[in-house]
Amino acid sequence: MSRKTHSLGAAALIAATSLTFASAETSGAFAQDAQEIPASGMETTDVAAAGSEELPAEAATVFVSEEVVQALPEAAAGETDSDNPVKVSASSLRQLVAATDVDHALSEQMQCLAGAIYFESRGEPLAGQLAVAQVIINRADNARFPSSYCGVVYQRSQFSFVKNGSMPRIKTGSNAWRNAKAIAKIAHEGQWESEAADSLYFHAKYVRPSWSRKKVARATINTHIFYR
Repeated sequence: MSRKTHSLGAAALIAATSLTFASAETSGAFAQDAQEIPASGMETTDVAAAGSEELPAEAATVFVSEEVVQALPEAAAGETDSDNPVKVSASSLRQLVAATDVDHALSEQMQCLAGAIYFESRGEPLAGQLAVAQVIINRADNARFPSSYCGVVYQRSQFSFVKNGSMPRIKTGSNAWRNAKAIAKIAHEGQWESEAADSLYFHAKYVRPSWSRKKVARATINTHIFYR
């Protein structure tokens, strides 16, 4: 739990107290009925003064020797700060997909990532969809490829579903699209480890491109083979 510590030097506290009392005597506005006067690192005895009434002689500043701290409210269970995504606890990828909130608009980059998952692997098991997402993320992080998801997806001659530089229409009401959005979020936030690991390439098992002979196979998931 985060804490803030407030402290003032003794000289500053005495000076501040003197100014407060002086102001009260001239303006008549200093009045606190049996309440503590809040101040960081100090307390005062209860003071009752109004108008021209004199302050009791025994009213004096009492310094607190202990460190005074202001406790911040605890975060709700499962909540993180704005710089970190909220993590969903799940025992399987399927459970995590089902628990992932996708009822919100996607950014342009996440739309590209989810779209590629949808068109390249919506017929694959969830692990296969996650692996496709991982390849796109790995490419975006690699200097040999464009530095954004959209750049990777729309790179010329890389994904067969891209026609004339655009993505086909998505059936947004389908369960396949819901899964693709969830997988995109899970992959983007690193919530589940993919079998594809550091793969940068993949192809269907029913084809054998010439480039695959020069790559290291990392995983085979259903109908796709993934390579580094």
